[in-house]
Amino acid sequence: MATAPTDDAPTDGIEIDAPTLADGPPLWRAAQAAGGLDVNPLYAYVLWCRDFAATTAVARMDGEVVGYCTAYRRPDVPTTLFVWQIAVLPAARRRGLGQRILHHLVDRHGDLTALEATVTHDNEASLAMFGTFARQRGSEVSVSPLFGPEHLGDDHEPEDLLHIPLP
Repeated sequence: MATAPTDDAPTDGIEIDAPTLADGPPLWRAAQAAGGLDVNPLYAYVLWCRDFAATTAVARMDGEVVGYCTAYRRPDVPTTLFVWQIAVLPAARRRGLGQRILHHLVDRHGDLTALEATVTHDNEASLAMFGTFARQRGSEVSVSPLFGPEHLGDDHEPEDLLHIPLP
């Protein structure tokens, strides 16, 4: 299985690990500060850190949360990791942190065969991040419509499914 390069591991002091229950409020604040995310209630982030800690990763710099990825194994396809939300705070951007978090999660689970996420068609930053991640894993991204106005209503942009096979 291809993994992220480790010879030139970043020396920026950012550490990535599983969340603790205490990370719920900082993840909620990070979702608000990151911009462009559907911010869930605080309760959801606390619950996520408890019930989905195995499939969630938190990036910290000097002990402070600077990014995270909440994900889960799809119940109908447990070898597929679905990325629910990924956020990188402005102070930690342009370091490839989103991709590093994804690599951390995939490497933590050696039996995964695919990674999926949904993204609006105009979210160029997310599309670029997932594209780079796929290339680094020796794969590519397939994009197909998933949730339209009939699912999300007229107040939410349609979401396309990104599917990345993990060789």
